[in-house]
Amino acid sequence: MAEESTEELRSVEELMQRIAENYESLPRQLKSVATYIEQHKSSVMVDRTSDIAASCGVHPSAVVRFAQRFGFSGFSDLQAVFRQAYTGQGTSSPSYQQRIRKLIDEKPGALSGGAVAREFVAACRGGLDELEETLDDAQFEAAVKMLQQAENIYVIGVRRSFPVASYIVYALQHTPKRVHLVSGFGGMYREQIRSVKKGDVVIAISFAPYGKETQYCLRIAHHHQAKTLVITDSQLSPLLRYASAQLYVKEGSAFAFRSLTSTICLCQALFIALAYRLELNVEESKDLGGYDD
Repeated sequence: MAEESTEELRSVEELMQRIAENYESLPRQLKSVATYIEQHKSSVMVDRTSDIAASCGVHPSAVVRFAQRFGFSGFSDLQAVFRQAYTGQGTSSPSYQQRIRKLIDEKPGALSGGAVAREFVAACRGGLDELEETLDDAQFEAAVKMLQQAENIYVIGVRRSFPVASYIVYALQHTPKRVHLVSGFGGMYREQIRSVKKGDVVIAISFAPYGKETQYCLRIAHHHQAKTLVITDSQLSPLLRYASAQLYVKEGSAFAFRSLTSTICLCQALFIALAYRLELNVEESKDLGGYDD
């Protein structure tokens, strides 16, 4: 790939978009560095090259090669893009993970249930704050419009995402839409998704390491020309290659356990926005005399 000039990468958003566009063509070691940077955008400006390399399981030279791949002379120049973006945004404050680690180190074996609960609540609150800050209004509006126009809505989410998929199906069933949960009961993902067609929408919810079943359903949806809404955690997610619209959500975590708070909130907001839009259509139809009670 041709190296990009750093003048073309003036913001974190532009850099991350460029990384996402070229992710599949990167060597395995550089993919690990890309994933690390995507997941640690707010701290990568102060992370040492050796620490990043250790976290990625690569040699420090791979971190430098990654920066050079995108037109930087070295990794410190790449860090400068993040430093400019995040200066003054409280980056010196310890992360939730650091706070939890400090709490455990200071009070080994003495954590009360209430202390554990408060740390988890704080992590969830952090995830909600990030969701509010990073929500893409244009993509959210595109998602609502897709659902409004859908003939059928199929929802797929496996393992940790399954409770969210089940919830959004429950919520959407309060609208006039025909909604189907691709549950995979009996191993029948293929049978449950095979009737998807043009005019339908598939909602796919998946986070790293990304369910193979979810990826299969998206491929089938794409093959049958159905539209797809992907709810995921990264611009590097393999699901995005089939996405008609995408929404990102990063969950807060505590004690190595990720919450579902932000994802549930996003799905509830999606349902409410759709219900609001459908109700507006109902009122318009009533005004025109074309709505049968």
